[in-house]
Amino acid sequence: MLILWHAARDTPPPAAGNPAPLVYPAGAPSAATPQSAAPTASQQATVASTIEVIVGRNDTLDAIFRRMALDPADLAAIRQLPGIRQSLDLLKPGDAIKLTHRDGTVKELSRKVSETETLHVVRDDAGFAAQMTENPVQTRIRTATATIDSSLFQAAESAQISETVALRLANVFAWDIDFVLDIRQGDRFAAVYQQIYQDGKYLRDGDVLAAEFVNNGKVYRAVRYVSESGAVGYYTPDGKPMRKAFLRAPVEFTRVSSVFNPHRLHPILNLIRGHMGTDYAAPIGTPVHAAGDGRVSFAGVRGGYGNALVLAHSNDVSTLYGHLSRFARDIRVGSHVQQGTIIGYVGMTGLATGPHLHYEYLMRGMHMDPQTVKLPSADPLSADALAKFREQTTAYLVDLSAPQVGQARVAQASSPATPAAASKSALPPGFSVAGMAQYVGEPRGAVN
Repeated sequence: MLILWHAARDTPPPAAGNPAPLVYPAGAPSAATPQSAAPTASQQATVASTIEVIVGRNDTLDAIFRRMALDPADLAAIRQLPGIRQSLDLLKPGDAIKLTHRDGTVKELSRKVSETETLHVVRDDAGFAAQMTENPVQTRIRTATATIDSSLFQAAESAQISETVALRLANVFAWDIDFVLDIRQGDRFAAVYQQIYQDGKYLRDGDVLAAEFVNNGKVYRAVRYVSESGAVGYYTPDGKPMRKAFLRAPVEFTRVSSVFNPHRLHPILNLIRGHMGTDYAAPIGTPVHAAGDGRVSFAGVRGGYGNALVLAHSNDVSTLYGHLSRFARDIRVGSHVQQGTIIGYVGMTGLATGPHLHYEYLMRGMHMDPQTVKLPSADPLSADALAKFREQTTAYLVDLSAPQVGQARVAQASSPATPAAASKSALPPGFSVAGMAQYVGEPRGAVN
């Protein structure tokens, strides 16, 4: 009785003018859901919804529309708009597409076509209309220098130089400096390079415009030049090309495991057998590039070399690539290759204790040290081109000498640069920044 009395006293009185029903009809909302929720839900069903779709591998617009239950007739109508079909359908993994729809009916579609262009498609009473909007980028010129204490990358990081720029700088001097074997403590470098901004926001680093590398006391300088035909190359300040007839190393930035040594003790045979080339330790499958233009004179198994390939070049020069896991497609005796072409892949066939490339350089049949042999240069600029070269590059060379070691400066923003101009490069042919392994240091244990 006492419990019932307390329950009667504690029950709040119903609000005046809105008495709670004693019995809820079936299907009515629970006490936790206001009665006004039903009309609100019906209103929300008619509100347009905006979604952002990230394009996946092998994705197409048709597949995206089906996956999002969008009207395929809208896609067909959008595709019929003049001049946008290629910009609409050319999708890459990671691209973002923003879609606004109502009950599957497309109202708006937008996607970034390039770094500076965005496609907008809007539906109105007359149907779909498309517009391409421009958002240009700005290029700033940065100059920075650093001294190497332990590695190229740590020195670059201390000067707030990105790894991408450090690798591009290494590629500029790839014909003269072996960045695995030749780097010394105390070496220093400077780089004048582009930084790309959009609406005041940093996007990425652009091309290296000028660079200096002091290696073991020897100064190397290079400046980027774009000819009237659009060809891009790096040259010394007096117009001699940095590009040589041969790459100093045929693999991307790996490490040297054994150097040229005519009196070396063979690690497997345990006898004195000259090591007449350079070994580059690298994971199995690492691409091997042709050191220079040439013709395949041998491709097959050759004794302790395992799978080996020999290229014949001009001026009685030949190069040998040993211990390959396999040859590149279309490589056969008699075929011609250009400098930087992938000719095979690192392996450990033949007499090898670990995966690596064995590389030899022969002149008139005589073995030469690939790391020290003087490499012939490409043709220098003509007299007419040299005047234009100096006009184009003088400012970059001035910037190169501006900062102190470890410091940097940023020049005023230059005129807007197009993505195409910003992406031009003159790296050694066939080599890529992304593919370069991060090894810089002294030679370590022999594997051949």
